Amino acid sequence: MRVAMWYSNRDIRIEEVPVPRIGAGELVLRVEACGICGSDVMEWYRLDRAPLVLGHEIGGQVVEVGDGVKGIRVGDRVSAAHHVPCGACHYCLSGNHTVCETLRKTNFDPGGFAEYLQLAAIHVDRGVFLLPDEVSYQEATFVEPLACVLRGQRRANMRPDSTVLVIGSGIAGLLHVQMSRASGASRVIATDVSDYRLSAAQKLGADTVVHAREDIPDAVRQVNQGYLADLVIVCTGAVSAIKQALESVERGGTVLLFAPTDQGVTIPISVNELFWRNDVTLTTSYAGSPDDYCSALELIRAGTIPVKQMITHCLGLAETGLGFQLVAEVRDSIKVIIEPQR
Repeated sequence: MRVAMWYSNRDIRIEEVPVPRIGAGELVLRVEACGICGSDVMEWYRLDRAPLVLGHEIGGQVVEVGDGVKGIRVGDRVSAAHHVPCGACHYCLSGNHTVCETLRKTNFDPGGFAEYLQLAAIHVDRGVFLLPDEVSYQEATFVEPLACVLRGQRRANMRPDSTVLVIGSGIAGLLHVQMSRASGASRVIATDVSDYRLSAAQKLGADTVVHAREDIPDAVRQVNQGYLADLVIVCTGAVSAIKQALESVERGGTVLLFAPTDQGVTIPISVNELFWRNDVTLTTSYAGSPDDYCSALELIRAGTIPVKQMITHCLGLAETGLGFQLVAEVRDSIKVIIEPQR
């Protein structure tokens, strides 16, 4: 079968590898669509492990079912979680499924930028989600990123009637814009360095869009009756964006650091001014739990989050390199999807 083998963001080669073989409890999927995630283009995180077949935002069809699998048949249309928790450890039992050691060790074989992939028994047991007829394979690629957004907003204690500032309007930021609106935010403000993405944010539910080079705290106050934001969600790893977030949160508010930075980045923080005097909460979020996947899929099925509007590029497997350039270089694109059967 063909795979898009990643050596770097500018060196992606179409190679042939064996179709995965499965054992008891396992599945083989024919990958119909796989989205390119912002984490896929983080070279510092992956170069020491290259070459790799990346891709974890998938929609596909079951083509082989191992012995003992129940409730899933050949021909079923599914999405799947690439990381799954054990459900029984200290972290899982305390509701922190995404820091489970098992979750950190599980993955697809190979990644989603391949014609076929294998799902191990643990994935089949707790990380496969049947697609409703209303959800296309392309829309299924949003299940994983939306699950991450759901967990992030839950950790940030997103409340109805909040003023939400989303810094960075890439795919994650735009999902946060839509989820904030769906959750009853009174005002949603979005920033970015790209006019193209700011236009997308406005179309997808932001009340106000502001270019990142402007005075963000002042812009928030101007449209929010003199107040800063109750919740600031940082969807870019730029140090300047994190500083803007800390300056743009209202007393008693929350800053959610949703995106990773480059390796080794540290940020100086005034403990007294930010935390002690202003009672600001600073939190982070990583990945999503199985329940988050189920909720995300239902939001997509119901049309509450109209993800189809975010798809700008659907490319064949041989064009994976172009797709990575579009995402890594922040070109005029939102959601870039690879269709490995093309």
